[in-house]
Amino acid sequence: MDAAASNGGLLYHEVQEGKLCAVHCVNTALQGPFFSEFDLAALAADLDQRERLVMLEGSQSPGAANAAAGDFLAEGSHNVSLGGDFSIQVLQKALEVWDLQVIPLDSPAAGSSLFDPEQEVAFICHLQDHWFCIRKVNGEWYNFNSLYPAPEHLSKFYLSAFIDTLKGSGWSIFAVRGNFPKECPMATEGSNGFGQWLTPDDAQKITASCNQVQTPTHQVQSPLLGQQSEGMSEMDMIAAQQEEADLNAAIAASLMDAGVQFSSYHAAQGSSKPQDAPAPVIEATSSKDSNPEEVDKSEPSAPPCEDIQEPASGSDTKKEVSSVEEKESAKED
Repeated sequence: MDAAASNGGLLYHEVQEGKLCAVHCVNTALQGPFFSEFDLAALAADLDQRERLVMLEGSQSPGAANAAAGDFLAEGSHNVSLGGDFSIQVLQKALEVWDLQVIPLDSPAAGSSLFDPEQEVAFICHLQDHWFCIRKVNGEWYNFNSLYPAPEHLSKFYLSAFIDTLKGSGWSIFAVRGNFPKECPMATEGSNGFGQWLTPDDAQKITASCNQVQTPTHQVQSPLLGQQSEGMSEMDMIAAQQEEADLNAAIAASLMDAGVQFSSYHAAQGSSKPQDAPAPVIEATSSKDSNPEEVDKSEPSAPPCEDIQEPASGSDTKKEVSSVEEKESAKED
């Protein structure tokens, strides 16, 4: 499993084209545009024909096996869907052309690679209708997911954690073993047209620039999108991610407009307050024992409760008036 430098130290990456992720996965595992969608479709048709011959032989026997064979023959292809998703058998046949073996990572044949993936050279991963490759090139590991604009570098420590996360999320992971091609002419005849050769530095710069322009919600998938992604096709997930990014951009623009309007409103309120809404002036008469300097003119407040006196009742007023009249009459006498 030699991972010596190949292709002059360049990385071969393919960006998603339609639903051709299986093609991208095989080519990035081989590090070159070795297969097209037509090549994989031919392999799928050959597998379908062989499977039908086997099922036809089984249909000659009576009983449940005959009924199962009839149902199988009535169905369409089992190796390629109408949307272009290929089965693991097709990818396996394509890699066998280069004497490479595809081994499920959870099978006994995988050995200790389940716990020490560093000893392998490549992995292919599948969930629902998406394939992508994890590959060691020139001694370094990269995630060649076709949904990414460039290969993403993976440290040796992160590789194990990344594979464990994929397994926990339901991904099927296969180790690819054998003698990988060392060189691939960049001007390969019949190249698919959506592959690109990048230096490790260029790949890192592309990844870094894309991370800077992405919104935080795109970098960390939102729980809502994570729940909706279950049962969604690959293109639906791409459309949902784009729709979420557009929504986040619209929300950010709306918040910016609202912030400008909010600050403008407060500025207008601050300039109009002394003219339109003068602060109320409270005049208070203090007794001869009160200190006028204690009155807070800037922030008037209600007087304490003990200073509030209730007016005298009607009977008390009458008594005070009658006593005053008696005193006056006494003076006149």
